[in-house]
Amino acid sequence: MYEVLNNTAAQTLLAIQSGDSIRRVSQRLHIPYETVRQAVNQLEDAGYVSYNDGLTVVDERVRDAARELVAASAGVSSPSIDEAYVIPQFGEWPFAFTRIDAVYVWTQGGYQVGRNPDDYPLFLAVREQDVDAWEAFFDSFGLPTVFERQPRDELDGALQIVLEPRPSLDIEHVEGYPVIPRTESIEYMHENYAQFQSALAMLNRMYEDLNLDVTYRATERART
Repeated sequence: MYEVLNNTAAQTLLAIQSGDSIRRVSQRLHIPYETVRQAVNQLEDAGYVSYNDGLTVVDERVRDAARELVAASAGVSSPSIDEAYVIPQFGEWPFAFTRIDAVYVWTQGGYQVGRNPDDYPLFLAVREQDVDAWEAFFDSFGLPTVFERQPRDELDGALQIVLEPRPSLDIEHVEGYPVIPRTESIEYMHENYAQFQSALAMLNRMYEDLNLDVTYRATERART
């Protein structure tokens, strides 16, 4: 088992949702397709997953073992920022990136607020009923959860997961990321217009169905 269940295979097991294609899992993990395909082949040969009209995890106990392995790895070496974006995919409850992370997702990585790698919050919208479960989940990975962004000197590490509890979630998907609806993200950008004017202009160019009546040029900003 342990030869098959390396870190990539464990992450693949955790990311699989019944009926997924290999490409879908690759997008969810943001790992190259060929890497995930090789992991799936190993897992299928070992009898941990089946691939018949989509992927299925054969035994949930194997998924539990994979989660323990990935969490133990995080305990030895703290998750990177990139890994922190993937870890929520291993949870059993719905979530969506929100606030500045929703802007990042909807611009497909084209706009990123200048967050300090040594002081990096991730913003997740979750259901109110799942808050306790998410807190325990992130704690197993050594990631603190808060409801309002905390000062760096009050945390042990660089990362913090800022949870935004909601009665229910409306989730869309962009390049493998679950995210709040585009209209809600645009409202957030308008509320913080000075910070996100360039992101709004970027969205306006990216999506033909938008007419945001906003323009932005770096030279204009430099003159202001």
